[in-house]
Amino acid sequence: MDGKKLEYKGEEALKEIERLTAKAGRVQLDILKEILTRNSKTEYLSKYMKGSKDVSDFKLCVPVINYKAIQPYIKRITNGEDSSLITGHPITEILCSSGTSGREPKMMPSIAEDLDRRTFLYNLIMPIMNQYVPGLDEGKAMFLYFVKAEMSTPCGLPARTVLTSYYKSSHFKCRSPDPFNNCTSPDQTIFCNDSNQSMYCQLLSGIVHRHQVLRLGAVFASAFLRAISFLERNWINFCNDIRTGQLDPLITDPECRSSMAPLISVPNPSLADEINEICSLPSWKGILCQLWPKAKYIEAVVTGSMAQYIPALEYYSDGKLPLVCTMYASSECYFGVNLKPLSDPADVSFTLLPNMGYFEFIPLRENGTRLMNIDDDEEVRNDKLVDLVQVSLGCYYELVVTTFAGLYRHRVGDVLQVTGFHNKAPQFRFICRRNVVLSIDTDKTNEEDLHKSVSVAKKLLKPFNALLVEYTSYADTSRLPGHYVMYWEIIYHGSMLDSTAPLDDKVMQECCIAIEEELDYIYRRCRAYDKSVGPLEIRVVEPGSFDALMDYFISQGGSINQYKTPRCIKSNKALKLLDSNVKACFFSPRDPKWIP
Repeated sequence: MDGKKLEYKGEEALKEIERLTAKAGRVQLDILKEILTRNSKTEYLSKYMKGSKDVSDFKLCVPVINYKAIQPYIKRITNGEDSSLITGHPITEILCSSGTSGREPKMMPSIAEDLDRRTFLYNLIMPIMNQYVPGLDEGKAMFLYFVKAEMSTPCGLPARTVLTSYYKSSHFKCRSPDPFNNCTSPDQTIFCNDSNQSMYCQLLSGIVHRHQVLRLGAVFASAFLRAISFLERNWINFCNDIRTGQLDPLITDPECRSSMAPLISVPNPSLADEINEICSLPSWKGILCQLWPKAKYIEAVVTGSMAQYIPALEYYSDGKLPLVCTMYASSECYFGVNLKPLSDPADVSFTLLPNMGYFEFIPLRENGTRLMNIDDDEEVRNDKLVDLVQVSLGCYYELVVTTFAGLYRHRVGDVLQVTGFHNKAPQFRFICRRNVVLSIDTDKTNEEDLHKSVSVAKKLLKPFNALLVEYTSYADTSRLPGHYVMYWEIIYHGSMLDSTAPLDDKVMQECCIAIEEELDYIYRRCRAYDKSVGPLEIRVVEPGSFDALMDYFISQGGSINQYKTPRCIKSNKALKLLDSNVKACFFSPRDPKWIP
């Protein structure tokens, strides 16, 4: 990718999207040819293609793999062997996945020009948004960015999250002034490895600029809601800082202190009074619009498992701020953009851009409302894969990617549904992560099924002014029969701090059965007929338990930027943490309905 592509902004960026999508098939073929030309001599491709650069040989001979198949090659490189094991370019860093949808973070190879591709995609976002929300160059964005302290592999390669990689790169640090990306946070507060100090300073910066803020957000909805919880605990300190013109002494990072000094060095009692009056309200419903009255939308990922946070975001914005998902990306590859960013979160579709990597798709069958997913270790025949421009409207697929950095026909693990086309490029709705399931017997519950069932059950809380703000689950097989366990964190009257609100046993039992009634045919058969699965259990945890869970995963190498609450817990330590905060347990009072 040549340097000129980094300059695509405004109308030129929109024209480039049209050019790429109009020739999606041709661009994809060119990308694959270029990958094979550059990497044909690698040990990995030579093993299957014997030096050939032919596309047909690639499709015939190179297998579809999961992470376990490529992991030994990546490990050899991190231990000091040459990058030519998998790629014709020097590997410059190792990108670590969030590690919450599996047992440990995956480590993905990255080359220097990958940063060009990511920057290219970032540069498309504001030109797209400006078509729908004009005037974004007339104010600031309170967008919360966080880095994670990086590690080093045995051979000295940096190992870090994909977002930390970008924020610490010259692409971000040396970016040109851009009125469309004028953020409230000083860069030094973003680079702070202490997430609490970083959060404190970034939120305080956003409050100081409250009348200039036009958009709010974070990468994931979970991180943004964590910021609201942080604000609820610290707003009194913010008021004191603003009133006195002195930053709280608990902020010890020297870069944070020096970068914040110009923002609060002059005491501003009137602003402190404004914040005090707003944050002292008995309910925080609509608090975002009151603190940032000119904000036009909230930008965060609210698709897939993040959809759980939509009600909470709507509560804190009183439903007045659109929820915007701008792009689709992973540690393996950045994939595409949302060309209709103001669409309802349930209707969000991403247009895959054909120049980001080479994309193939494993067709998935649909049986009723349940996806029949291919197991992670099940072999996938090469002739079953479908190219990007050959997918069919309405069908479900698992995404497979080939990259310049050394991933070949790698199963990303995302299940997507084709919702339409932009020119020749398909548009996809993210459905779920394939490998996140609950299972006791022959039942298999995927992430989408779990989310749908919880979405139905949580409606029963609404008449009691209660809101489910977070959940996760695990399959408890310590006793026979095993059963599903749900951990729920519930707030009342909009307060994250109110743990004294009563819990109605009958309502919570009805929530249990509502979940079971929405789960699939196989689960209900196991429960009602086979009796191989026991009654579902909801364990209600103390407020703040999921913040503590997030802190735990971050302490284990996760990133606050990439953190997504795992919908199925696999860590014994994480389960122990949640169980230590349980304040009440409820079981399904009867079998779910099942008709043979």
